[in-house]
Amino acid sequence: MDEIVHEFLVESYENLDQLDQDLVALEGAPTSRELLSSIFRTVHTIKGTSGFLGYSNLERVSHTGESLLAELRDGARRMDQATTDVLLALVDTLRAILASIEAGRGDDHDVEPTIARIVAVQEGQTPPEPEPVAVVEPEPVAVVEPEPVAVVEPEPSAVVEPEPVTPEPEPEPAAEPARKVIGKRRATEAPAATPAQPAPAVPAPEQAEAQPEPEHHRNAAESSIRVDVELLDSLMRQVGELVLVRNQFDRLSDRGEDAELARSAQRLSLIATELQEGVMKTRMQPIEHVWNKMPRVVRDLASMLGRKVSLSMLGGETELDRSLLEAVKDPLTHLVRNAVDHGIEAPAERVAAGKPEKGQVTLRAYHAGGQVIVEIADDGHGIDPDAVAASAVRKGVRTEEQVRAMSPQEIYELLFLPGFSTAKAVTNVSGRGVGMDVVRTKIEAIGGSVDVDSQPGAGTTWRLRIPLTLAIMPALTVTCGARTFAIAQTNLLELVAVESSQLEYVGTAPVYRLRGALLPLLSLAEVLGMEQQEQASHTIAVLQADEQRFGLLVDRVLNNEEIVVKALSSRIKQIGLYSGATVLGDGDIALILDIQAIARRALIGELGQLVRASRGPEVRASGTEQQLLVVAIGEGRRVAIPLADVTRLERMPADRLERVGSREVVQYRGDLLPVARLDRVLGAMSYDQPEELLVIVLTSGGVTVAVVVGEIVDIVTDDPASHSGLEDTGLTGSTVVKDRVTELLDVSDLLHAVGIAPFDTSALDEDLVRI
Repeated sequence: MDEIVHEFLVESYENLDQLDQDLVALEGAPTSRELLSSIFRTVHTIKGTSGFLGYSNLERVSHTGESLLAELRDGARRMDQATTDVLLALVDTLRAILASIEAGRGDDHDVEPTIARIVAVQEGQTPPEPEPVAVVEPEPVAVVEPEPVAVVEPEPSAVVEPEPVTPEPEPEPAAEPARKVIGKRRATEAPAATPAQPAPAVPAPEQAEAQPEPEHHRNAAESSIRVDVELLDSLMRQVGELVLVRNQFDRLSDRGEDAELARSAQRLSLIATELQEGVMKTRMQPIEHVWNKMPRVVRDLASMLGRKVSLSMLGGETELDRSLLEAVKDPLTHLVRNAVDHGIEAPAERVAAGKPEKGQVTLRAYHAGGQVIVEIADDGHGIDPDAVAASAVRKGVRTEEQVRAMSPQEIYELLFLPGFSTAKAVTNVSGRGVGMDVVRTKIEAIGGSVDVDSQPGAGTTWRLRIPLTLAIMPALTVTCGARTFAIAQTNLLELVAVESSQLEYVGTAPVYRLRGALLPLLSLAEVLGMEQQEQASHTIAVLQADEQRFGLLVDRVLNNEEIVVKALSSRIKQIGLYSGATVLGDGDIALILDIQAIARRALIGELGQLVRASRGPEVRASGTEQQLLVVAIGEGRRVAIPLADVTRLERMPADRLERVGSREVVQYRGDLLPVARLDRVLGAMSYDQPEELLVIVLTSGGVTVAVVVGEIVDIVTDDPASHSGLEDTGLTGSTVVKDRVTELLDVSDLLHAVGIAPFDTSALDEDLVRI
C-alpha cells in the first residue's frame, strides 16, 4: 500500500472514532459550537484528502455530509434524532469505504442510499429506511444460535443444549441467508451428527473455531498508535541510563572470574542493545519530512530571480533522529537557496555556455560510515577561487601572500568565515554574510561537519555529514595523563602503536611515516595544555576531520564502547575543544573531544602545511595509481601484489594443505581453494619448510586462490610512471619501492600457473569427489 494512502487511512480511522463520540455528545448539547466545528473539520479533511487521492465516491458522500453539517454550524438547522441518525450512518459509510480502500478494492462502494438519506433530511422529508438493517438483523441469529448446537450437542454436559436443541431443525431454512458467512459445511455436518456417531463431531468444533480467524484482522489505525514525543524522549533517556549500567556490568565481569556474572553481563548487554535499537527506531524519521517544503522554496526563489530550475530529491527514505531533523532544517534550506541564488545561472547565460536552459539542483541522502551524508549539488557556474581570494583580501581576512600559498580547497574554506560573502549586492536573498558560518556552526553543534567541492563552470556540491543520533554513539576511550577522554568512532580511522624512536620531525613538527606517507602528529597533552611526560612508546589515533587526516598522540587506549552523550555547561563549551561529556562504566566522567575543532585550532603553521602536502598522494592515488601489497619470497626477492585483489591475510598450519592429484589445495571457509606457492611460481629457490604458512587469499576474475608467501613487507602507493619495462614470466614489470627493486605480479599468469582459469574451479571439486 502506498505510504500516503496508509497515513490517510490511519488518520481517517482515528477521526471517525472521535466523530462517533462527538455526534453522540452533540445530540445532548445541540448548540455546542465547539463540537460542531470539530465534526465539520473532520469531514472536510476527509473530503479534501479523498479528492486529492482520487476517491470520488468517498469525496461525494463526504461533501453531502459536509453540506448538512454546514447548516447545523450556521444555525440554519437544529440537531434532532433524525439528523443524528443520518450523520451516524454517514460515519458507518465512510468507515466501510475506508475498509474497502484498505482491502485494495478502492472506494467501490454504493453511497447512493446514504446520500439519499442525507438529502431527505435536508429537504425536511422522512429519510428512507436503511437497507443494511434488514441484513444485519438475521445474521446474529444464524451465527450465534446454530453455532453452539453444532459444537455443544455431542458434548456430555450441556448447559446451553436445552435452549436451542428443539428449535434447531425448524429454523434451518432461516439460516440460508447466512450461509455465505458460515459456509455449507456446517449444514451438512449437523445431520451427520444425529446417527449416534460422536467421532465425526470432534473435528467440527476445530473447524468452526478456525473459521472466523481470517475475519479478525487489524485495520490501518489498529496497527499503529500515536505516542507523545516527550514520552519517547524520556524513554530514550532511560535507555541511555541502561546503557551506562550495562557498561558497568561489562567492567565488573572483565575484572572478575565469576562465570555466572559474565553470562549475566552478556545477557544484559544483548537485551540492552536490542532495546536501544528498538527505541532509536521509534525516533527515526525519513529526511523527506524536511525535504517536502524544498520544491516550493526552489520554485518561489527561481521565479523571483528569473531563473528556470528543476529540483531532484534522491534518498528521501534515509532516516535520521527526529531531533537532528529539526537541527538540519534551517541549514538545508539555506544551502538550497544558496544553490539557486549563487549557483544556477540565468537562462540566457546557460544557453551561451552550452548548457540546458533549465538548471538542476539535486538533493541526495545516503548512509556511509555510520553517518548520514546529505549532498546539495547544482550544475551552475561553480565557485571561482580567484573571486573568493580577491574578496578575502578586500575584506582584510587574508593577505595576498597568504591566498597565493593556499590551495583551491583552502580558499573554499574561507566561505565559512563569519561575515564573508561574495555577493556583489545585498538583496533580500543574499549578500549579508550571515550564511555559511551559521550553517557550519549549527551542523557542528550536532556533531556533524560541512565541506564543499566545486568545479568552475560545472557546478558545486555542499556535503553535510550528520550522525545518526545524538543520544548514544560508539566511541573510543583514551587517557592523557590522569584524565579520560572519548573520541567518536566516526572520526577514527585506525590505531597505531609506535616507539618514540620511530617518530620523525619536519622542522619542529612531529610526523610518522605510515605506509610510506607522512602523517602529521598532534599531542593531546599539548593541545589541552597539560604537562607532557617522556614516554618510550606512544599510541597514535589516526583521525579524519573534514578533509584533514592527522594522528593524535595519546597515552593509552582503554576501551571501545557505546557512550551516552550528556550536554556540557556553557563554561566548558566555551573552551571549544569538547562536544559533550559521558559517564563511563566505572562512574568516571569523560569529556568527548571535538575533533573538527581540534584540527582547526592545532593544524596551523608547519603542521598545516604537512596536512596540505599529505593530501597530494591521496589525490594522485584517486587517478591512475593503485595500492600494492609488497611481500618477500625466496632469494631476497620482493613482489608487489595489487591490493584490490587481496581478500584476506591468513596464517595457517602447513599440515592443512592437501593434494588433489598434483595440485595443492586447502579447505577454506567451506570452499576448496587451489594453493600457489609464490616462490615456486616465480622460480625462486626456498629451502625453508615452516610449520606455519603466511597465506594471501587473492580473488581475481571470479577465481579465488590461496597464495603462500614468505613475509608481508609493506603497503605502498604505486606510481605507474616509475615502472620499468623489464619483465619476466609471471610479471608485468618492476619498480623501485624504498630503494629496493620490486617485481610486479601478473595475477592472470599466476592463475594459469596453478592450472585454474576464471570460473573453472569445478574440476577441483570433481577430482576431490573421485578421491
